[in-house]
Amino acid sequence: MFVILVYDVAQKRVAKVLKKCREYLTWVQNSVLEGEITKANLYRLKRELKQIIEEDEDSVIIYILRTTTYSERQIMGVEKGKFDQIL
Repeated sequence: MFVILVYDVAQKRVAKVLKKCREYLTWVQNSVLEGEITKANLYRLKRELKQIIEEDEDSVIIYILRTTTYSERQIMGVEKGKFDQIL
């Protein structure tokens, strides 16, 4: 499945949340990650994030798309999180 994950967490937890999410997904832009993930890995990611965030202060939203067939990604401005290929 393909997911888009966005988060809004307290400054002191931002680095931990980003590091954990990057273990499973690709960083796209500030507080936004996306990528293909299995159900098992999504379950693990959610469980691990629950140990980091404070549920009464922080927010993590996960959009689950079963397929990207009918989706389109459009970027306006600078593409952040882009990986340059080094040859």
